Amino acid sequence: MKLAILTCGILPIPAVQGGAVENLIDFYLEYNNIHKLHDITIYSPWDPKVKTHPALVSDVNHYIHIDVTSLRARIARKVYSYCHHDEYYNYFIEYYFEKVYQDLKKKDFDYIIIENGAGLTYKLSQRGHKNLILHLNNDLLNSNSRYHDTIFNSLSKILTCSNYIKERVSTIQPSNKIQTLYNAIDVNCFFPKETSIISREQMGFNDDDFVIAYSGRVNNEKGISELIDAMLLLKDSIKYKLMIIGGTFYGNAKNEDAFVQSLKEKAKIIKDRIVFTGFVPYKNMPDYLHLADIAALPSMWDEPFGLTIVEALAAGLPLVTTRSGGIPEICEGVATIVERKDIVNNLASAILDLYNHPEKRRQMATASIERAKLFDKEPYAEKFFAALGKHLKFF
Repeated sequence: MKLAILTCGILPIPAVQGGAVENLIDFYLEYNNIHKLHDITIYSPWDPKVKTHPALVSDVNHYIHIDVTSLRARIARKVYSYCHHDEYYNYFIEYYFEKVYQDLKKKDFDYIIIENGAGLTYKLSQRGHKNLILHLNNDLLNSNSRYHDTIFNSLSKILTCSNYIKERVSTIQPSNKIQTLYNAIDVNCFFPKETSIISREQMGFNDDDFVIAYSGRVNNEKGISELIDAMLLLKDSIKYKLMIIGGTFYGNAKNEDAFVQSLKEKAKIIKDRIVFTGFVPYKNMPDYLHLADIAALPSMWDEPFGLTIVEALAAGLPLVTTRSGGIPEICEGVATIVERKDIVNNLASAILDLYNHPEKRRQMATASIERAKLFDKEPYAEKFFAALGKHLKFF
């Protein structure tokens, strides 16, 4: 089969700038390269780092990169914005799509798979394209979405990253063309290991400190402010250190924003107990997680899935998290899941409970690793293509 993969136009494939969706695409393209299942053309923005990437030598995966960052492209984007108004997305993505479409319309594909781009699905359907598949990793298609009926009816298949997102899509109408495909990581990279690039001593932690790790983007919806409030409640109860791993937006934010500054201001009274690592390259994340005794990931919004949850589990950490979106689907039965109502007291109680029960922590650590194996990249890629084949008769 000849397939086209259309990304939303933010980050490049291969995932040289990171990105959760982009890493997932890499996983199934790697699988396709090994097993030679389909002839795939993948469209994404250009980045100089992709030029020498080994994935580009594949004979079954063909990478088409769109220049959106050169001076010429930036000028062209601005001109496009003046001539086109009230489009589905902003002019940056709309310009990218039009450049993709110049190539896509010249070729015959059996199916076009749109990654996380409900609006791109709409635009393709309006130009007469059939056999469209939408792969959703966010709450982007529901009964409140723009043109939701048109988009829904134009799709042959909808893959969702969790049952929570499946239920959101089903607010348009229930359908057997909606199927959950849980996201994945390379779990082997996160399993506990003997060597590390960083030590507790380097981070200012003592051997008898109870280290609590938060990992992920540092913004308001992730519950970090509430976690610090819980730490303030516990300051006289346990000898802890809180390690906040991550920056405001991947590796692009070099300076602290107002939210990070507000966190540090709030935490002044316990500033000797909190370490803000800032952005950490993804390849180094496991080593930082392995310094911790537990992970606390108290998301305050309805997470579509929660890759950081899987990463903490794979690192063998007992986990405290919240009943938010798709999170319980990942870790129900192996993690302590607290309600968002009265979140500060709930977090403090859960953390104190794990501190006081080391045997419980050991049991949870073992269960965490076993649970994480369900979300490994190879079975994910296999299920991705199997999900397509289950619906499309001639796959």
